Amino acid sequence: MLSRMIDVARPKLEGTVAVGSGRRLGFAEFGSATGRAVFWLHGTPGARRQIPIEARSLAERMGVRLIGVDRPGIGSSTPHTYGNVLAFAEDLRIVADTLGVDRMAVVGLSGGGPYTLASAYAMPDRVVAAAVLGGVAPVTGPDAISGGLMELGALVAPLLARGGVPIGTALSAGIRVVRPFASPIIDLYGRLSPEGDRRLLARPEFKAMFLDDLLNGSRKQMAAPFADIVVFARDWGFRIADVQVPVRWWHGDTDHIIPFRHGLHMVELLPAAEFQHLPGESHLGGLGVSEEILTTVLKLWDDADAPQREGR
Repeated sequence: MLSRMIDVARPKLEGTVAVGSGRRLGFAEFGSATGRAVFWLHGTPGARRQIPIEARSLAERMGVRLIGVDRPGIGSSTPHTYGNVLAFAEDLRIVADTLGVDRMAVVGLSGGGPYTLASAYAMPDRVVAAAVLGGVAPVTGPDAISGGLMELGALVAPLLARGGVPIGTALSAGIRVVRPFASPIIDLYGRLSPEGDRRLLARPEFKAMFLDDLLNGSRKQMAAPFADIVVFARDWGFRIADVQVPVRWWHGDTDHIIPFRHGLHMVELLPAAEFQHLPGESHLGGLGVSEEILTTVLKLWDDADAPQREGR
């Protein structure tokens, strides 16, 4: 049976921010323009519109400013490879400053996870809470753990470091060619995925979100996944144990991309983290509980502000 497709509303605001000499990052805003800001960092691959429709609707109802950010080499962002994961935090700081955001929560799916932790580490005075959904773990250095697709990524990272931009250019051209076939391609990925992801991708609102992100957010260029792999395979530039911000980590126990034990390993290293087990869910499982994720980070924000309120 063909799944029912639904329309996806355009972001309230979409544009780019200058983050350095000749460099820009794309962003898309949903929800309230004046509410508490939650930055949502996309997976690998992905782009600024990779935010579940349920999260967008909740942000609208709760008056939350929900902001998706393109990493370099995707969508409207300028191609660039960071020296390490930590370098992204300075770009996010500039984006936040430009958009008038002082304090924030940060959420990261999969490849967005390392950048979420980097931002929490670098800006503990501004990031009040962080959430990671099936996030990538280090493969080198004292915090490393073996296994998963990133083990293969570490092997190909030297090749990608030399040829990532041309490969990304070729992939961008390929996306333009397959654009008319994007919907059946997502259906095929769902059929080849574990049951949890297959269930999620069968839901029309999630398929619509992925199509919108692929055909609009990612449409100009797609070098970012290769830049991500290169940077993930290096030392991240900070120790996981030095992230002092409260972190909540959601992970499916049938994740075929990032092993479940990687999530447990990371939460053991993080000093202020709690693990949220998603039974029977796979790599995209965190997207299916996006309302829970948003309400959780907002509750952590409330808890952080409680002593100040009591002092008054």
